[in-house]
Amino acid sequence: MPELPEVETVRQGLRPALEGQVITDVIVRRRDLRTPVPDDFEERVRGQKVLGLDRRSKYVLVQLESGETIIIHLGMSGRIRIEEGNPPEPDKHDHIEFMTSSRKCIRFGDPRRFGFVDLIEEGGVDLYPSIVKLGPEPLSDTFTSAVLLQALKGKTTTMKAALMDQRIIAGLGNIYVNEALYRSGISPERKAGNLTKTKAALLVEVIKQVLTEAIAAGGSSLKDHRQTDGELGYFQHSFKVYGREGETCGQCEKTEIKRIVQQGRSTFYCSRCQQ
Repeated sequence: MPELPEVETVRQGLRPALEGQVITDVIVRRRDLRTPVPDDFEERVRGQKVLGLDRRSKYVLVQLESGETIIIHLGMSGRIRIEEGNPPEPDKHDHIEFMTSSRKCIRFGDPRRFGFVDLIEEGGVDLYPSIVKLGPEPLSDTFTSAVLLQALKGKTTTMKAALMDQRIIAGLGNIYVNEALYRSGISPERKAGNLTKTKAALLVEVIKQVLTEAIAAGGSSLKDHRQTDGELGYFQHSFKVYGREGETCGQCEKTEIKRIVQQGRSTFYCSRCQQ
């Protein structure tokens, strides 16, 4: 599933194509996505000027002049493509299409239909069911070691599980949790409530660093992720532990990277470097 860097990459790719443009037409070819597309979606969006694009966790937010907001979630296999001029015929998985005043065509496609496109009424973004319980944005100034320690206080769950909890930190997923824990020398099996102030400060710094590097690399393309121009992300070439089971740890150069399963997801770590 695309994580924060992949979604931020998509947002940045959409900005020059959508920001300041009028959505001249909307075509919904399939409404039965994870969240059904509203029946009046086309009517409410058509003719609206796009004022800006934001991101909250793994959601792209398109702000309209009406005050309403289009929310987009890519699910596991969703993609957004920008076509110029006369676009080619849509494929069978292109469910929603936006045409702009600059003659660009933005297509949302999703073979598995786990993603969705919805419309939020004015003033309702923070109350939207998928957003209301989200924790702080990890790249924001509000995400500090003190905030993290408070969120982890008394937690008996593992560090891996805690960092995957969107109520604690918004936008992190399996890939970047693995990488952040490795770089900060924290075992994924360590109890979250036992994190020290020193380690918390390091972890916050590392999370910001890993996410920033991944965004600069266009995200990680393992299966479905593509940038809006169709190009692959390449942060996967910088993985230190993710997917490297059996390889020698690049830090201690003595221990093989191990893989265990936590909450149904693969965890990769070095048992020597991560305590």
